[in-house]
Amino acid sequence: MSLRRSWREPLTASLKPPAEFYKPLGAAEFHPRPFLPRRRLGYNSAMRPALLDPLFAPVATLPGVGPKNAKLFDRLLGRDGRGALVVDLLFHLPYAALDRRARPKIRDAVWNQIATLEVKVVEHRPPPSPRSKAPFKVLVEDETGDVELVFFLANTEWIKKALPIGATRWVSGKLELWDGHLQMVHPDKVMDEEALAKLPPVEPVYGLTEGLFPRVVGRAAQAALQRLPSLPEWTDPATLRRLGAPSFADALHALHSPQQPADIDAAGPAATRLGFDELLANQLALLMVRARMRALKGRSSAGEGRIARRIEAALPFRLTGAQSKALAEIRADIASDKRMLRLLQGDVGSGKTIVALLAMAHVVEAGRQAALMAPTEILARQHLERMQPLALGADLRIALITGRDKQSERNRALAALAAGEIDIVVGTHALFQESVAFRDLGLAVVDEQHRFGVHQRLALAGKGDAADLLVMTATPIPRTLVLTFFGDMDVSALTEKPPGRVPIDTRAMPLDRLGDVIEAIGRAIRKGARAYWVCPVIEESEALDVAAAEERAANLREFFGGKVGLAHGRMKGAEKDAAMERFARGETKVLVATTVIEVGVDVPEATIMVIEHAERFGLAQLHQLRGRVGRGAGKSSCLLLYKAPLGEAARARLEILRETEDGFRIAEEDLRLRGEGDVLGARQAGAPGFRLARLDLHAKLLTLARDEAQAALAADPRLTSERGRALRALLYLFERDEAVKLLEAG
Repeated sequence: MSLRRSWREPLTASLKPPAEFYKPLGAAEFHPRPFLPRRRLGYNSAMRPALLDPLFAPVATLPGVGPKNAKLFDRLLGRDGRGALVVDLLFHLPYAALDRRARPKIRDAVWNQIATLEVKVVEHRPPPSPRSKAPFKVLVEDETGDVELVFFLANTEWIKKALPIGATRWVSGKLELWDGHLQMVHPDKVMDEEALAKLPPVEPVYGLTEGLFPRVVGRAAQAALQRLPSLPEWTDPATLRRLGAPSFADALHALHSPQQPADIDAAGPAATRLGFDELLANQLALLMVRARMRALKGRSSAGEGRIARRIEAALPFRLTGAQSKALAEIRADIASDKRMLRLLQGDVGSGKTIVALLAMAHVVEAGRQAALMAPTEILARQHLERMQPLALGADLRIALITGRDKQSERNRALAALAAGEIDIVVGTHALFQESVAFRDLGLAVVDEQHRFGVHQRLALAGKGDAADLLVMTATPIPRTLVLTFFGDMDVSALTEKPPGRVPIDTRAMPLDRLGDVIEAIGRAIRKGARAYWVCPVIEESEALDVAAAEERAANLREFFGGKVGLAHGRMKGAEKDAAMERFARGETKVLVATTVIEVGVDVPEATIMVIEHAERFGLAQLHQLRGRVGRGAGKSSCLLLYKAPLGEAARARLEILRETEDGFRIAEEDLRLRGEGDVLGARQAGAPGFRLARLDLHAKLLTLARDEAQAALAADPRLTSERGRALRALLYLFERDEAVKLLEAG
């Protein structure tokens, strides 16, 4: 079946909104817009209410933002290949505030705090010569004392013009005591009476980019506030009372024009209101996707479980309670006439693959086919090797299809798949190419789903007639992120490890003991052990990561010769897979690598994991790397090499890792320490990148947002009421346009 049919077609078909979508909303009115081909703007304006148009204009249209600054704003705030918009500037909230309300006499001013002083300019004290590096000083005073204003490498003509002798001026900045004298180094503000009248009592501080000055961002933010239209209220009044929250517009004004420093508190009423709005848009969109999935007709794939029981009987262990529970949930979904969209999450070594195989056997017994898609060829082959003996023992026909198959082999496999002669196919992204056709695909399983985009995984499921979809991840996800990122899915969690797993001995030691570590590895490999050596993440630069790995590999070869292999992300796929396969076969004993080995590679004989500069890695990533060992019967160890002294956050990460191997606890701690933006590592395509909501502060609002979204859709599934149209505006405001398309697709 072509990818243009089934899944993709409903997402874009019948996009014309119903007439009632354009009914007035109080003083504001929605107007129809012509459907235009989607351009690379990062959003689709085809159905956006005209009310929001001022917010989706380029920042360059704001007064005072010229072409040069517009480019800097694009660099700072542009998203998804498009330039900065007015709404991006409104959502670029200040992270701090300068309190300029204190206007004391010099005698009463508090040191090391900001003060705004009314002074008389008494004396200019220029450096002794034009070539001198000494500062230009200006002595100012009031009736209670004096202060030296200090300017390094300053424009002397500007100083003389701004601070003429005998003039009264207002200066604002931090007062310091130096060598017994009060001074203010590079005052933030030098003002006459007219400028003082315009000085905000509390000045917001924004994130910047090189070349973009604070005053430019501040002026642009104020201009953006003037563009803010009168928006309909989308939040339930009871929720607003419960939160003690202002209106959306008042919240933005409070944050960009604070009257006191507490106004910009990320946990305060204004920021909480905006965070809730973003979470509400997110939850509403996820529920609409879920409703769309539920509305699509499914097919029951009920079987008696005969094949699955044969596979279970052949296992050398019994399923854990968590595996049995997850399998029961999946079987119930498969047997229903609703399409399954389920996330199976489990810690490293929790047994997701066997659950997936048993689920696929259930579908095959019902006369249909199943597919398992992995992000790399080596992981696809690994899945095949694990499942093939069990599958063949149960008379299941299983095959592999990847992008590097010989054409003749590929053609034979494709023909067998289309004819129904293959029950289970394992492969890479090659499975969702148009040339791949199934006789009757009933279940699509996607492994390490965060490596694939939403469209890719849905495209695979779209190759079947009402195929069910199971996505798996070995990254335990905190509860708040499950609700946030995967709210459109049902979730099963594997919280136990199969019996017999030996705990991993985890130790942290400083890098100055590197020689001891190399000697210990030498002793271990002489006894037949194998070791991973993971090189550090360097300033998010893959090129530097690779250089570090190559340098470490060269260094270790001085000790171990040809027993050292190398794998990194800049190798060609076949070359990288070959390096890993040589390690798996034991031809090399030490594999130096970047984080390409983080997910999925299974070498039971590898019992040592060395992570160099462990303080540079995230907690969940360290846990994933550690999970590459401890997969066999032998005792395993993980050595966390760090550069002393450790910072507080890095020390906390390493201590947690030493305390526990519970991936779900580690995930929660990682969220607490780092925030949601980094926890998932390679962020899932299409996942929400929050700009206003902070899950470390606003996580408790998630359930409230979920409940409100559910109530709104229950009362008005098509969002055509007055409040429904306000919620549509909310979705467009936070660029969740795809959810509205689902409504219009019928």
